[in-house]
Amino acid sequence: MLNEERVILMTKLAAYEAGEGKKNVAIWNYFRSDYIGFQVLKSIISATIAFVVVFAMYIFYDFELFMTDIYKMDLLEFGRSILLRYAAVVGTYAVVSYIVYAYRYHKARKSLKVYYVNLRKLSNMYSNK
Repeated sequence: MLNEERVILMTKLAAYEAGEGKKNVAIWNYFRSDYIGFQVLKSIISATIAFVVVFAMYIFYDFELFMTDIYKMDLLEFGRSILLRYAAVVGTYAVVSYIVYAYRYHKARKSLKVYYVNLRKLSNMYSNK
């Protein structure tokens, strides 16, 4: 005879493994600092690429005006202002990424704890036949 409670629990566990569980197990394979550090590093690289693209678009938008003004401007001050903006963009992006990925790691850990509790419950159901 089938135990209805076991079937329901097995269905929940299988659905979790097929969906959200895959991502959570991939996250769980890392230590917290490794996972968050790797994700923040990827975010910093992405922010750098995005900043370069936006800066290039800004320069090429009115390239003729930029070339005529380049002789009038203080290039050292211009470089400092660009580096300051770059640091602000990348710093903000890194902090936001840290917060987001720390939350995701915490959420995955919490979800996997519930999953393992349910696995133990299922195992106990089989051993208490």
